[in-house]
Amino acid sequence: MYTAQGIRSNDELVTRHAPLVKRIAYHLIGRLPASVMVDDLIQAGMIGLLDAARHYDECQGASFETYASIRVRGAMLDELRRNDWTPKSVHRKARDVAEAVRRVEAETGRDASDQAVAGEMGISLDEYHQILLDASTSKIINFEDLGIDDGAMGDIQAGGSSAPLQAVQDERFASSLASAIDMLPERERLVVSLYYDKELNLKEIGAVLKVSESRISQLLGQAHLRLRARLGDWLGK
Repeated sequence: MYTAQGIRSNDELVTRHAPLVKRIAYHLIGRLPASVMVDDLIQAGMIGLLDAARHYDECQGASFETYASIRVRGAMLDELRRNDWTPKSVHRKARDVAEAVRRVEAETGRDASDQAVAGEMGISLDEYHQILLDASTSKIINFEDLGIDDGAMGDIQAGGSSAPLQAVQDERFASSLASAIDMLPERERLVVSLYYDKELNLKEIGAVLKVSESRISQLLGQAHLRLRARLGDWLGK
């Protein structure tokens, strides 16, 4: 049952944390194609913020800002997924790369090189690099893409889950994912760390490593697909 006091409290939370929505939106937009409008992300994020204000329970242990950040980002990602601009061919080719990486690494016992994967697929190195670019720039690379749902991660981060078994499975997957990231080739591991941990965009990472933005996009795409290949037992792929 809504009370006048409760509504005022929710309105205050939304007003106070509206800048958080813009901050998250502008961070995400740096990772997306120019066709995505920041205003669309902000609109979706505000809906997520309203939802967070209605459902926040301080007894869960997380601060409102932490809880709201999860819900806002999740709302923005949901909006992007609903309006997926990625051609099916890009998804298919990305799966083909992950499968080729899996085969090469299973056969050699070493990190699959660009040349080895391209050769396994029977395509040129330029074609392979284009697939990596398409896979990297056409979508946000996040835990959901690797098999963890944002809602489940949100429950864990907010202090609890309505499905304890699912929470345990997600924690085990997160541990496997962390181990897989640690085993990435050094350059890919560094790009992943700068992108996710330091929250640098592709241009900034390129400046750090003194390579082009497109090369960073390729490395990030390859790291993502290599992780998909190595986590195949979890993903059922």
